[in-house]
Amino acid sequence: MSITTTIAKTWASIIANKLRSDASQAVDIQHSILHGIVNKARHTAFGRDHHFGQIRSYDDFVAQVPLRDYESLKPYVDRAVAGEENMLWPGFPSYFAKTSGTTSGTKYIPITRDSIPNHIQSARNMLLSYIFLRGEAKLLLGKMIFLQGSPTLQIKGKVRTGRLSGIVAHHVPAYLQRNRLPSLATNSIEDWEAKVDAIVGETLHQDMRLISGIPPWVQMYFDKLAAKGGKPVGDLFPNFNLLVHGGVNFAPYRARLIDTIGREVDILETYPASEGFIAFQDDYRQDGLYLNVHSGIFFEFIPLPEFFDPKPTRLHLGQVEKGKDYALVLSSNAGLWGYVIGDTVRFLSTDPYRIVVLGRVKHFISAFGEHVIAQEVAAALTNAAQEFNALVVEYTVAPQVTPHQGLPYHEWFIEFGKPPTDMAGFTLALDKALRLQNTYYRDLIEGKVLRPLVVRTLGTGAFAGYMHSIGKLGGQNKVPVLTNDRTIANELQKWTLDPSPGQTA
Repeated sequence: MSITTTIAKTWASIIANKLRSDASQAVDIQHSILHGIVNKARHTAFGRDHHFGQIRSYDDFVAQVPLRDYESLKPYVDRAVAGEENMLWPGFPSYFAKTSGTTSGTKYIPITRDSIPNHIQSARNMLLSYIFLRGEAKLLLGKMIFLQGSPTLQIKGKVRTGRLSGIVAHHVPAYLQRNRLPSLATNSIEDWEAKVDAIVGETLHQDMRLISGIPPWVQMYFDKLAAKGGKPVGDLFPNFNLLVHGGVNFAPYRARLIDTIGREVDILETYPASEGFIAFQDDYRQDGLYLNVHSGIFFEFIPLPEFFDPKPTRLHLGQVEKGKDYALVLSSNAGLWGYVIGDTVRFLSTDPYRIVVLGRVKHFISAFGEHVIAQEVAAALTNAAQEFNALVVEYTVAPQVTPHQGLPYHEWFIEFGKPPTDMAGFTLALDKALRLQNTYYRDLIEGKVLRPLVVRTLGTGAFAGYMHSIGKLGGQNKVPVLTNDRTIANELQKWTLDPSPGQTA
């Protein structure tokens, strides 16, 4: 046993015990965090505007700090960019994490000196939790890769700016840097396809043991590896046993990723966002993500049915219920206050607090009142793909409200790594599974308001081609699974293999 693995196992035991202790005191810890961040920010512009000096309780906080989206935060960000200090958090932000918004264009999310440890230590704690449960730390003896955005940063005002993954790359602990790939030069390549080719060249003959990234981009890397190496990824990397993912629902991508690897590996899910590292899978043997209750973030939850109400109910952690769906709200030592992040979660347990991510609040289809959500679509696709031995590369769904003939329908655009054995049967099974997932959709089909869904098969590389065409190929960029308009659907038509009305259920 090496000194590295001995130290790692000891440290893993310490962290695992701390996480258990935090979980047992989660509600008290959360209220302590709220008190601490409000007290520290009381002399900021935001703190003065919202009377932080008068806040003594959670109820006071709710009364003084309204829920907000990025547009409500932006005036403070703009003032920080213009050179004003102490806007949302004492001093200047250390970074702005650059991310895409739907109505706001590019968003600049502050990251402060106090909030950086949240991003770094959360990833560390996930890895150490895995080592603790596995009882060994051999993965640290080989190489690991994080498929991420460029670490090259720009300056906005006085603040360094870049993609979250690129910012975090500057803070990877020294004990991981020597085993980490790709090189800085390769990681800085802006063109994603050229970058992946370079990563393949750097890693093909390395002892890779941990691979991490958003599933579609990991799949691109795996495909290029297998093509160049002439073997399944699991044969090229015999010690590769841990795949870490995040950003999208993993289930529809799992089968093809495992097929490309050629064997089973352990899989861990993360929930990082520019606004904070929210949760991670602390136990690879069971579903659910450990909520990061002791990491500078105070969580609030809006019952999902109330999300669009003018004054929805706001709940702290001690008020949530297992099995209920909530929109997530953050206040943090990054200077976010009552910030509606736009994601929905469901609690699998409250002892400890473990969640699953359901998708974006705004990513749903409700052209006819059906309110189909991402989790329902992912579950239906996973079931149908398993039944008809299909492997999915990527997919998106949009309503077709004004077809040339017949009733409206949901139109599914799917790029297959391996097509279904029976496309007509697959489409029938997909529609049936979605009806079981969503009773409103079922009622609309049975009431002849909608006709059953249509599947459009896309050619190889369709989604990568689409993302390239809009300048968002790779990194942390993701194709929305669901949209209520035809913007993406219309662009994908050029990659459709069946441009005439496709198979229907």
